[in-house]
Amino acid sequence: MSTADRILAILARVAESDEVRDQPDLPLYELQILDSLRTVELVVAFATELGVDVSPAELEREEWATPRKIVSFIERRMSF
Repeated sequence: MSTADRILAILARVAESDEVRDQPDLPLYELQILDSLRTVELVVAFATELGVDVSPAELEREEWATPRKIVSFIERRMSF
């Protein structure tokens, strides 16, 4: 499983939506697939499952607006 697939699997589980896997530009917050609580759950899941720590202060909603942007953000963090 690729890193992107792992990220999307976590996102799909937390968001309770498989469409995030197939629609990389899905507007997650506009469609209320993600909200503040699920975003926190996602941050915790990425830390636990991928070892990627994201501080709430660093989190820009625009950077997490779509599945594609989340994958890009997490992949960049993993390369540190």
